[in-house]
Amino acid sequence: MGGLLYFCAKIIDFIRKMEVAIVGASGAVAREFKGLDQQSFQIESVRKMKVAIVGASGAVGQEFLRVLDEQNFPLDELVLFGSSRSAGKTYTFRGKEITVKELKHNDDFKDIDIAFTSAGAGISKEFAETITKYGTIMIDNSSAFRMDEDVPLVVPEVNGDAAFNTPRNIIANPNCTTIQMVVALKPLNDISPIKRVHVATYQAASGAGAAAMDELVKQYAQLQNGEKPTVEKFAYQLAYNVIPHVDVFLDNGYTKEEMKMYHETKKIMHCPDLDVSATCVRVPVMRAHSEAIWIETESPISVEQAREAFEKGEGLVVVDDTANRRYPMPLEIANQDPVYVGRIRKDITNENGLSFWVVGDQIKKGAALNAVQIALYMIANKK
Repeated sequence: MGGLLYFCAKIIDFIRKMEVAIVGASGAVAREFKGLDQQSFQIESVRKMKVAIVGASGAVGQEFLRVLDEQNFPLDELVLFGSSRSAGKTYTFRGKEITVKELKHNDDFKDIDIAFTSAGAGISKEFAETITKYGTIMIDNSSAFRMDEDVPLVVPEVNGDAAFNTPRNIIANPNCTTIQMVVALKPLNDISPIKRVHVATYQAASGAGAAAMDELVKQYAQLQNGEKPTVEKFAYQLAYNVIPHVDVFLDNGYTKEEMKMYHETKKIMHCPDLDVSATCVRVPVMRAHSEAIWIETESPISVEQAREAFEKGEGLVVVDDTANRRYPMPLEIANQDPVYVGRIRKDITNENGLSFWVVGDQIKKGAALNAVQIALYMIANKK
């Protein structure tokens, strides 16, 4: 049976058997879509789902454990997979110890409904068929399939329904920088189509993984002690520095990270003619990315219209009170679910231009949370 039909059949069966009740809740549970940051719903069930995390020992894999619990994800069995080095490690989830299994080409995914994969593009490509061959929906956090025409690239607040078109049983999670940007672009694009986007990113160490975060802390300690800092995860010392270099450089002078924003934004927003130009910079911050964004729209949008659109936008929180020096900062946004927006103003060089500042937790909304929200969106909006 095709991946979409198979998954929907499972969802229908799961809903019939469990008498779903969607009720208002105040905790961090599966968000209703205005929903993602303010109101929420809880799924109470008798029969739930079997879920897997591939890459359980990594920074995003660990975040998946926290997010699944915070979102009260409807599962009654969680299976963890990792490399041979990670196999045998144990992690606690909802009071239960779970041992990591080694990822192999076998039938381990036969009864798994959803697999969240975050072990790198190479692993995703190698094991995609193994993971999906029995109908498991693979929500992949790597870059492996993002630009494949037959794989949807999904941010639920922007193009959630694309998640139901899964001929290969694979859904791609976009790049972290793209995710938080398109969440902010969507409500403005609904007012007037966006023609052009310029963005400068200020990306945290978390974007390079848990070891990179550890290296940043280690560098500060080494420098404080008068020692030469360890430099392994970045091109240069990151402590007390910024590095205008994220991912590898390409022939056109842009980095792969910058071109991800170019291509992915067009695909997610269904705007093939949208111009996107990015400069991506690594900064000595632990785990929240910031972005300065300039846009040009077909018709002018006032600052008041933009602020109202942001305030009503799904998954967004406005922090924009310059008189009292209130604006989003990574120090305050780390570990938060929504994307925060502030510094909303007209672009003084362009009649149809706006400029604003967004900050989002790279590991949460930029990775694990978005993937979990994709699955929750599919459950809540079954076709």
